[in-house]
Amino acid sequence: MISEEQIGPRIRRLRIDRGLTIAALAEKSGYSKGYLSKVENSKTAPPVSTLMTLAKALDVHIGEVFSEDNAAVTVTIVKKSLRQAISRPGSSFGYSYEPLAPTFPRRHMDPYILTVPPSAEGTKVFQHKGEEMILLLEGSMDFVIDDKEYHLEEGDCIYFNSSLPHFGRVTGPKEAKCVVVFTNFD
Repeated sequence: MISEEQIGPRIRRLRIDRGLTIAALAEKSGYSKGYLSKVENSKTAPPVSTLMTLAKALDVHIGEVFSEDNAAVTVTIVKKSLRQAISRPGSSFGYSYEPLAPTFPRRHMDPYILTVPPSAEGTKVFQHKGEEMILLLEGSMDFVIDDKEYHLEEGDCIYFNSSLPHFGRVTGPKEAKCVVVFTNFD
């Protein structure tokens, strides 16, 4: 798996390999040229949903953003000691995430462990194609999905259509940790 600092350059290489300018990628993805420049130069760590959108705009599987080698495999293991959290302090989405299957090519699910501090800044609203499942391992959180609020405690699970506007926030004094699985239907 590549490091956080390599994600931006990987996106730039994928864009250039496809003959796209940053303006063309901005048009295809819906993100501004300035934002994409920050991503490509590793000045911002985008949330998973943004990486999924960029992968789709680049016509690649998200695994190509995280993986060093796209060799065909049927099993992948990511040891806990080798997982790398991806985040930046003060980011607009306020959490860190660890890819759980970054080297499995062309997967249909994208699993992550998310860690959300109780002081996460703001409530950035996410909305992307597919479905999402969140299993809360530690802490407590409120999730707002399509303007309806759901409270989750440790061990609770929520599954929803991720094309609905949604966000989550920690409700207790300690960080929340959860397993999140995204699917993306094209």
